[in-house]
Amino acid sequence: MTTIKASCPCCGDVELTPKQVRLVVCSAKERSFYAFGCPKCKDEVRKPAGEDVVALLVSGGVAVERWTIPAEAMEEHHGSTIAWDDVLDFALVLDSCDDLASLAGRGLRTVR
Repeated sequence: MTTIKASCPCCGDVELTPKQVRLVVCSAKERSFYAFGCPKCKDEVRKPAGEDVVALLVSGGVAVERWTIPAEAMEEHHGSTIAWDDVLDFALVLDSCDDLASLAGRGLRTVR
């Protein structure tokens, strides 16, 4: 059986089986990671997984979980963040509006 050596920040080097390692490969490569429960202290350890680490773990028999981040989550956003008051104002506008299409055309700032 394949033995995978990893390091726990508390316990140091540990030996794992492929089934003890979780490998998540993300569509945004910088977000790929591997994780394992330390057999000594039982803490979950999570570390980034570059292409070389992914290849090494796959060759050792670790199953790959694929994770695709929706494009919307990776968009850049400009402007200030919304506050709870903004959310409440929006809910009040929606509650009092019968025609959402016309409301969208006018913009929310004109309706209060």
